[in-house]
Amino acid sequence: MKEKILIVAAHPDDEVLGCGGYISKYIKTKEFKIIFIGEGTSCRYEKSNNRQKINKEILQREKQSIKALNYLGVKKYKFYNMPCGRFDSIDIIEINKIIEKEIKLFKPNKILTHSSDDCNNDHRIVNRSVIMATRPMLLNKHLKTIISFEVISSTEWNFESQFSPNYFENLTEKNVKDKIKAFYFYKSEVQKNQLPRTSDGIKTLAKYRGKIISTKFAEAFKIIRTIED
Repeated sequence: MKEKILIVAAHPDDEVLGCGGYISKYIKTKEFKIIFIGEGTSCRYEKSNNRQKINKEILQREKQSIKALNYLGVKKYKFYNMPCGRFDSIDIIEINKIIEKEIKLFKPNKILTHSSDDCNNDHRIVNRSVIMATRPMLLNKHLKTIISFEVISSTEWNFESQFSPNYFENLTEKNVKDKIKAFYFYKSEVQKNQLPRTSDGIKTLAKYRGKIISTKFAEAFKIIRTIED
């Protein structure tokens, strides 16, 4: 039986930036499901802005996400479309219930999600909600491991508290290329010049994480909790 991996992402594109190489590496040997808590777009507008235009952009980003996931081979996903940048205006129990429901339905062995050491507040709230929703209980007896990932141009910009990985996945050049190609489906999220969210930025981070473990490329993670049988 394949190991089941639930990825809990704040917004569409976080899954690729956080663990796109991991998905590429294991897509044929593990079963993945990705849930997106927020829509990732409306935070760029005032609440009073044209709702029709915002909804159109949210739908466009969702379509881009589906293309990225299809490219990586992920068949199971769910968009919850909570308001981007405003997770702190939602009772956290509402987010907890989403995660608890998905755990009950999918019965994952491992969850990958955001780091608590992150500049983005939505990311931090998702991390906290995952921790709350995965308290060790008989209900979650199949769930053994919780791991956090880094999201370039977000995690490293929290200058006061830095992401400290303790687990690395060695990646091939193909895994990195798959990650970059998948990210580039998110056309509105691709940056230019010397900003991080470019093909060069993603590859540079993969090279740097690889150097830490004396390999060509890697993704870095932090194990929050793991339970051995």
